Amino acid sequence: MPFLKNVLPTSARRAGYLDSMIPSPLPEPIPLLQAASMDTVMAALVAVPQELRQKPGLHVVMLRDRRRLLLLESGELRQAFPVAIGMPGWETPTGRYKVLEKIDNPVWVHPVSGDRVADQSSANPLGSHWIGFHRDCRGRDAHDGDQWITIKGCTSTGFHGTPHRWTVGRAVSHGCVRLWNENVRTLYGQVKLGTPVTVLP
Repeated sequence: MPFLKNVLPTSARRAGYLDSMIPSPLPEPIPLLQAASMDTVMAALVAVPQELRQKPGLHVVMLRDRRRLLLLESGELRQAFPVAIGMPGWETPTGRYKVLEKIDNPVWVHPVSGDRVADQSSANPLGSHWIGFHRDCRGRDAHDGDQWITIKGCTSTGFHGTPHRWTVGRAVSHGCVRLWNENVRTLYGQVKLGTPVTVLP
């Protein structure tokens, strides 16, 4: 560090003050940021099992732990999107499904109170589009970080937009998969009812 050597007096250099002024190496990035920086789209594609990469036709594959959604067509990557997934206790279900419904400008129904939000405002967590792929009629009973929620009857899981862009890339939902509105619009335009959906751990 020539600048410090020129500025510090000789007595200071002899006393070892120079060593204490030289910055120590920066700490390693926190694990999540380090993982995110290495998690390229191609790395996500390599993580998809060979049988899914060889599957003919259009196929939606989501890698839950990588928080990445891939749209494949006969093994070729057409689109890739970052996503938000379910929080602990409300994990996005893994398995093989298919697109069950598509809704433009969806109405959100509060799972406990039954209140309906039809407008595309911050009060509607579904954003601009809904693509449902899973239905579970066993009910839910879990804490969501703020309160304990008990849901009787059926719940649906799907891909949807969000008015809260900062949530994409995090585990914050009640099981659904959030995308930025512009990305869910793209996905909505490319899938159809019956398109296979695979959610990997």
